[in-house]
Amino acid sequence: MGPSEFKLNNPPEDLISAVKFGSKSNQYMAASSWDGTLRFYDVAANSMRQKFVQDAPILDCAFMNIVHVVSGGLDNQLRMYDVNTQAETLVGSHDDPIRCVEHAEYVNGILTGSWDKTVKLWDMREKRCVGCFEQNNGKVYSMSVIDEKIVVATSDRKVLIWDLRKTDSYIMKRESSLKYQTRCIRLFPNKEGYVMSSIEGRVAVEYLDHDPEVQRRKFAFKCHRNRDNNIEQIYPVNAVSFHNIYHTFATGGSDCIVNIWDGFNKKRLCQFHEYDTSISSLNFSADGSALAIGCSYLDQFTKTPDTVPSPAIYIRYPTDQETKQK
Repeated sequence: MGPSEFKLNNPPEDLISAVKFGSKSNQYMAASSWDGTLRFYDVAANSMRQKFVQDAPILDCAFMNIVHVVSGGLDNQLRMYDVNTQAETLVGSHDDPIRCVEHAEYVNGILTGSWDKTVKLWDMREKRCVGCFEQNNGKVYSMSVIDEKIVVATSDRKVLIWDLRKTDSYIMKRESSLKYQTRCIRLFPNKEGYVMSSIEGRVAVEYLDHDPEVQRRKFAFKCHRNRDNNIEQIYPVNAVSFHNIYHTFATGGSDCIVNIWDGFNKKRLCQFHEYDTSISSLNFSADGSALAIGCSYLDQFTKTPDTVPSPAIYIRYPTDQETKQK
């Protein structure tokens, strides 16, 4: 490991469901886990500053602002934590587990996506739900929000595009261009499209504009695969995160690999070294200067090793050569 990467102290003890940097910071980071913890780190000091513990696995987390972090999980509850006072607030709930939690900066609210087939918008001051987006027939598997735009990937391989200000109906509904279950969806920083990944070693780059000229630019590609004794091993692509400045993106897979891609020129910019275990979550800081890499064993897709590697979070400070379009 070079000086550009280090391992965080006090990582979660079970599957790392999310790693997220604070909205304007590469110093503070939160991690949620199946061990029921939400952990708050000072990355620069390599120190875990707070740990909140629930009875049920936490499936996602997000920063509301620099001192408030929110989480959702298998107990269906949306919670908010104050990292200064250690106060914990129950904000509201869904009928089924909350899979996704995002900060909707545009309206200063929190969005939660659930297996109950809804996305809810929460006013965190009043601690109430102020909007409910019905996702047709699909459980929410992944979700991304930038400004007024939301993209939601569902269990029935649909992608729904919403305007935050309009809960009554989606703007657009798409069939996934990937044949297999969606793992992750992320909007382009310019909101003109999205990248999505599947359990079958594939990533799609899609554009929202219906203009045929624009639609010609969409494509899908195979990745996170390798050949072993001439048998192709295919791995889920679990995580996608955009570099907000260069508009390139990272993918992480159950093959223990992180790749950086230039989606506009359809090429891979780099591949990091192999990690100890599956990449379960990735997150670039807002300025792209740091990348958090959550590594934790996802058992259903890989051969069970004799000893399951411990979960780990790596912080990498990538170079321009790794992340900038050539």
